[in-house]
Amino acid sequence: MAREGFLVPVETQASLKKKTAVSTSWVFLDNSGESTILDVDKYAIMRRVQIHARDLRILDPLLSYPSTILGREKVIVLNLEHIKAIVTAEEVLVRDPFDDNVIPIVEELQRRLPLANSICHGQGEEEEHPSTESGEENEFPFEFRALEVVLEAICSFLDARTRELETDVYPALDELTSKISSRNLDRVRKLKSAMTRLTNRVQKVRDELEQLLDDDEDMADLYLSRKLSGTSSPANGFDAPNWFINSPTTGSKISKTSRASAATTQEEDDIDELEMLLEAYFMQIDGTMHKLTTMREYIDDTEDYINIQLDNHRNQLIQLELLLSSGTVSLSVYSLVAAMFGMNIPTMWKDDHGYVFKWVVILAGVVCASLFLSIISYARHKGLVGS
Repeated sequence: MAREGFLVPVETQASLKKKTAVSTSWVFLDNSGESTILDVDKYAIMRRVQIHARDLRILDPLLSYPSTILGREKVIVLNLEHIKAIVTAEEVLVRDPFDDNVIPIVEELQRRLPLANSICHGQGEEEEHPSTESGEENEFPFEFRALEVVLEAICSFLDARTRELETDVYPALDELTSKISSRNLDRVRKLKSAMTRLTNRVQKVRDELEQLLDDDEDMADLYLSRKLSGTSSPANGFDAPNWFINSPTTGSKISKTSRASAATTQEEDDIDELEMLLEAYFMQIDGTMHKLTTMREYIDDTEDYINIQLDNHRNQLIQLELLLSSGTVSLSVYSLVAAMFGMNIPTMWKDDHGYVFKWVVILAGVVCASLFLSIISYARHKGLVGS
């Protein structure tokens, strides 16, 4: 008799595996701006956009991955601060759509993606009166429009955090300059730590954009629409006419050369479009970085000024210590003389010379005062004490 109770069906194993997978909220936005919010696991995302697990792991907020713009065969992986998104040639997937910082980005994508689409449809209806501006909008790929929204959002977010920090840092530094206290020092210390963290965040985004701008191949990997159209039509519509029928070899060479040159020209134009897009936001994030650098220099200048003030106070204390030490030496000499003449030793000259006590006290005081003034004069001569 077979032990059927110990057999586990394959469907049950798969269902158990799905149950153990953690579901995450994602919002799906297509090129018409329609959004759909789903709770799916990472395996569903991997099947939908055909992405590897190591690339999807970059979007895990529990892992400290730096800011990344990663171009793959069919997707663009965006990990920019709180924005975790996957962009394809036809849709955008944004993680954690209910986050307070992500909600405005989703709303902006819903607003701008259908607007670009409507412009494209308007061109088809009004082909008799084409315009240059709308033609450029029509040629701008979907993934670039989504990338533009994300870059604009992250650059504006970091710039807003920088402006908020500026409104707190400069008054705190001015107050610290006017009055050095433990409370002001602790306040500036916290602001400096916050500025350092913000600088690192801005620097990571800036470095990622700079790395993309320096590598044309990485920028070409972001052009998903061209890859999609290239897959559907390998010739890309650049077939050369058959001018040399009698010479197949020559005709083949010219055809290959013309197709290669045309494809190269188109690729350069596409890269130029993306390069202009990235340069615009690189300049914006670089301006934010410049604000933080200026703030850092202002903090360093304030620290130098405070150190100078502390050194001045320290010098004043040293001068006071010198005065007190000189006075102590003079009093020690005076005390020594008084102790010598105040000992209970019987002497014959004290009986008939009582006036000697007065002269000893006066002369000892004059000598000690002269010693004190000599020490102070020597210190002033050497520049140890201010005049």
